[in-house]
Amino acid sequence: MIRDPELISQLVDTIARFVRERLIPNEARLAEEDAVPPEILAEMKEMGLFGLSIPEEYGGLGLTMEEEALVAMEIGKTSPAFRSVFGTNNGIGAQGILIDGTEEQKAKYVPRLATGEILSSFCLTEPDSGSDAASLRTTAVRDGDHYILNGTKRYITNGPEADLYTVMARTDPDNKGAGGISAFIVEGDTPGLHRGPADNKMGQKGAHTCDIIFENCRVPAENIIGGKEGQGFKTAMKVLDRGRLHISAVCVGVAERLVEESLRYTMERKQFGAALAEHQLIQAMLADSKTEAYAGKTMVMDAARRKDAGENVSTLASCCKLFCAEMVGRVADRAVQVHGGAGYMSEYAVERFYRDVRLFRIYEGTTQIQQIVIARNMVREAS
Repeated sequence: MIRDPELISQLVDTIARFVRERLIPNEARLAEEDAVPPEILAEMKEMGLFGLSIPEEYGGLGLTMEEEALVAMEIGKTSPAFRSVFGTNNGIGAQGILIDGTEEQKAKYVPRLATGEILSSFCLTEPDSGSDAASLRTTAVRDGDHYILNGTKRYITNGPEADLYTVMARTDPDNKGAGGISAFIVEGDTPGLHRGPADNKMGQKGAHTCDIIFENCRVPAENIIGGKEGQGFKTAMKVLDRGRLHISAVCVGVAERLVEESLRYTMERKQFGAALAEHQLIQAMLADSKTEAYAGKTMVMDAARRKDAGENVSTLASCCKLFCAEMVGRVADRAVQVHGGAGYMSEYAVERFYRDVRLFRIYEGTTQIQQIVIARNMVREAS
């Protein structure tokens, strides 16, 4: 749903210009320094990127899903690490509090998330629980007006820098399933919260992950999201649809950038007396990538509009995540191929994107988890 077409068009154009003039020229610096330049971070805050999906009453832009998808596609046309720094504030970092948090929790934290004053992180994955998230072992034991958290979280995005952590922990040791899990808001300076060393990843330099370790970490009971136990996993599931559509839109944006890079290179590079773009086998790869990127965009926009209309889009969101994450991997592979040896060299953007996009098939639910979700929903609806 586009509420004000002219206003959204201006916003998308502004972000497209920011990507083109500020982010793309700083991609190499981002990768070399493994950090978002501080002046870029300040500009992101000024533009309101930390509050894209946060309601206006809390200082955000309050974008609908369709509007957010359009913005995400533009942001996807540069290094994914730029998006990662503000992605959690717009996603589970704020949405969990907005959906199920108390009024006090919303007032205390959401406005600061919207401005980027505080950086958030989401702690679900553990050393022994990834896709099987409901089997997590981190515990939260009630002790008067506090809960004592113990456990380790793994691959936590923004972990090294975050000021605020949404932590999933088991409050009911007798309930080994999702019903025994609660969500806690843990401030970054809480005694007993320790950050492990930053992970050395395959790609997405500048987007940092690490282990977050809780050792007798005392968290005020008032920081349990929603004020009651057993709702944490349900809260996480409620925001999945939006998160998966957002990531799908980013995948589309990356694919479109890769198509542009491939087309430009093949029109400039000559072999056998003609531009590469004149050779039919090269044309086939360009056409396939263009077609798949368009298909992904069409899927995301349709699902986003349906979500804004109030439909249950759980299946469609998983369809989008499944297709778009796999699609951008194929587009990146073709981009390297049409570049030939140059595509294997780090001075060309396609080499970096080839490594960066591999993560899309893993986080926000692996490809295999999406397949299971889709099929189970199909069977449930048919029954």
